[in-house]
Amino acid sequence: IGQLSEAVVSTQSTGVAILLTTFVFHCTWITSEAYSSPSIVLAARGHDGNRIIFDDFREAYNWLKFNTPEDAKIMSWWDYGYQLTAMANRTIIVDNNTWNNTHISRVGQAMASPEDHAYTIMKELDVNYVLVIFGGMSGYSSDDINKFLWMIRIAGSTPEGEHIKEPDYYSSSGEYKVDKDASSAMHNSLMYKMCYYRFGEVSTEQGKPTGWDRVRNQEIGNKDFELDVLEEAFSSEHWIVRIYKVKDLDNRGTK
Repeated sequence: IGQLSEAVVSTQSTGVAILLTTFVFHCTWITSEAYSSPSIVLAARGHDGNRIIFDDFREAYNWLKFNTPEDAKIMSWWDYGYQLTAMANRTIIVDNNTWNNTHISRVGQAMASPEDHAYTIMKELDVNYVLVIFGGMSGYSSDDINKFLWMIRIAGSTPEGEHIKEPDYYSSSGEYKVDKDASSAMHNSLMYKMCYYRFGEVSTEQGKPTGWDRVRNQEIGNKDFELDVLEEAFSSEHWIVRIYKVKDLDNRGTK
């Protein structure tokens, strides 16, 4: 009986050791997956299990560095400010250290406004280029469309932006959408137009209509539009980073 008990204990110990070893390997793999892909270089797994690298951020920052004037000013949401300063070596309007809520709100107001109103703000801030992050083609979910409601809330938090109301960007059923049911304020916002410019011509998934947003799983509702105050300057390989140049229009955007 004693020998049998020892055998059982030995078997249990071996089983526990195997489980612990497997757990350690699993944790190591999870950690390597999480930390080997910093926010600059993204990684994903394809349908066949192969690793796919998205190097769109470095591609776009290099383009800015070598294709824009050294004194060019870039407007983007504050999340990307440090990266733009460090990697593109360009002046940004707001960054992660901007404590002036009015300044951040002003950028949000530009993003949430129709082009004509946004142009006034961009000229006021002396903006030369505008950068947005878009995941609708690649499936990258941490994009500016998914952050847009926060921009809208901050935009409306100051007196100059009190006309910007969050409910105006929801559908009639109270949903946050980008399809044909999206609100007029959403369809006509600078953010929507910069992200979805020419996207209505693009096929992203087999069996889906053109303009199919892979993050929102919706067919965009505003496909056929042109830009008035901006011109597309650069879109990265997977369209994750899109950069627009602010046009120099006479008698526009001045107070």
